[in-house]
Amino acid sequence: MNDLSFGSALRSKIFYLLIFFFFSASFFQLFKMQIINQKNYEIKSEENSIKEVPLVPPRGLFYDRFFNLIVGNKSAFTLEIVPAFYNKQYNSIIEKMLEVPEGYINKIFNKDKNYSKFLPRKIMRGLSPKFIAWFEENKSQLKGVDYIVEMQRDYSYGISGSHMFGYTKEISLNQLKLFKGIYEMGDYVGNNGIEKTYEMYLHGIKGAKLFMVDSKQQVIGRYENGEQDIQPRKGYDLVLTIDKDAQQIAEQLFIGKKGGLVAIEPETGEIIAFVSAPEYDLSTFASFTSGNQWKELINDPDKPMFNRASMSQLPPGSTFKMIGAVAALEEGIIDTNFTLGCGGGFQFGNRFFKCTHTHGRVNVIEAIEKSCNTFFYQIILKVGFDKWSEYGKKFGFGEKTGIDISEEARGIMPNSSYFNKVYGKNGWTQGYVVSLGIGQGEVSATPLQLAKYCALIANFGKTKQPHFLKGFVRNDNNQFIPSNYKQIDIGISRKTMKIVREGMFRVVNGAGTATHVKIDGINVAGKTGTAQNPHGQDHAIFIGFAPYENPKIAVACVVENAGYGATHAAPIVRSVIQAYLQKEVFKKNQLIAKKEAEQ
Repeated sequence: MNDLSFGSALRSKIFYLLIFFFFSASFFQLFKMQIINQKNYEIKSEENSIKEVPLVPPRGLFYDRFFNLIVGNKSAFTLEIVPAFYNKQYNSIIEKMLEVPEGYINKIFNKDKNYSKFLPRKIMRGLSPKFIAWFEENKSQLKGVDYIVEMQRDYSYGISGSHMFGYTKEISLNQLKLFKGIYEMGDYVGNNGIEKTYEMYLHGIKGAKLFMVDSKQQVIGRYENGEQDIQPRKGYDLVLTIDKDAQQIAEQLFIGKKGGLVAIEPETGEIIAFVSAPEYDLSTFASFTSGNQWKELINDPDKPMFNRASMSQLPPGSTFKMIGAVAALEEGIIDTNFTLGCGGGFQFGNRFFKCTHTHGRVNVIEAIEKSCNTFFYQIILKVGFDKWSEYGKKFGFGEKTGIDISEEARGIMPNSSYFNKVYGKNGWTQGYVVSLGIGQGEVSATPLQLAKYCALIANFGKTKQPHFLKGFVRNDNNQFIPSNYKQIDIGISRKTMKIVREGMFRVVNGAGTATHVKIDGINVAGKTGTAQNPHGQDHAIFIGFAPYENPKIAVACVVENAGYGATHAAPIVRSVIQAYLQKEVFKKNQLIAKKEAEQ
């Protein structure tokens, strides 16, 4: 065989070997696809043909301290549109029927352009019966449009609580990025108040309905007859510290007024009532809130969205006199035998600081009882500005209480460093300090801070961090899980607190300024105050606690532009105390008063 023939034969063998290996490899790959990986490909095929439709869980409910339902859920219709199957020519007619501005639907579509066009977009919650009837007549033409039944908040349980509960609102793009994988476009989340603080407990865990779809993503049936659907898990219910009766009467008494009220259980720090007036209607936010509605609320001169109970910072007036009393007693500057004369005011330098009356010589108990300005003008000077400020801070003034809602102000508890910043190091004198002794001037507090202060006096310097949450109810076994809060002990002697408490007792039960706050069968202690207002009528303030012997409730009430505290704020506190401690008596008296009014 010549060299040419040999080379040709060798090339032929190599060629046939290559063909053999090629077909062998192809056969093995085919075998692997059909036999070995058959199950995997079946699974992937199923995944490509299954569509998940989220099932939103019911939001956790709110109960009061006695397990009365105060915020619930109710069924409501929500409009959804799947952009991939929808003809935008129907935008104008749908927007007209929904009574929303032109361009509303496109605005929702353009909110997140990365959102799949094959997934439904939530257009509006709380559809009216009129819209549902119209849609049912025309749905054959409205491809990609449908409505579903969802749960939305129900506030029909007798109390408003707008600044306490807060509201839910459709999730923003920033929140979506922050909570990626937890929420989806169109979900509603807590936006403020308790709804916001406890969002992670309230929102529950989503479920899903599974559908079979074709290559065009059109639904062709249920996946495995719905047997593989994932059921949603309801959010945790919250048991709040609020007493429904006390909250209800406080809200009623603030109708037509501006101000705030906070009631606390002294030993536990539990919030019994929390009112900011005027309120706003939470049901406005349960479904659709138009831009105009939002602007009306924001631009309302009465500022209904402003949480006065924990954000309003006003001079505390004479309710602050106990700070000077505690400081002077604790520092050993005075005792109950120490007296100062009141001739109708106090001359300091070239300025005369007035008192309401000529009280003669009074000790610290009598000075609290009769609200003697002259006594406390001098006490702050004897104690010293910075020492007085230290005692104010012990009671929590000038700092947040740490209540479990985010809307809270610090107030101002001034000292010499503060005055140096405001007026300059040599820009102020002791004359600037005198009025602080009676709670006027550059000192300010919120109603919440005043309630905590009153609770500390009532319970001899001890309480717990003010809070709304008593505990959770688990959604799987209905187990109640109580919440725990840190103990507060400001380190004031029991002897000092007894003296101050006696002065407050006499305000109501002696020759004081609030004798009309007395309640048959309950010993009440309190202190009136009037916050000076350079821009209009003064603000009325009253703080009080009861029963005196074993306090169960401490209340602070501020009524803006109402004048004297004893006249306008004290009666509200009296009613709230009675509504809480004498429920049946109070309800009976209300019924009698109602019948008499009808005659």
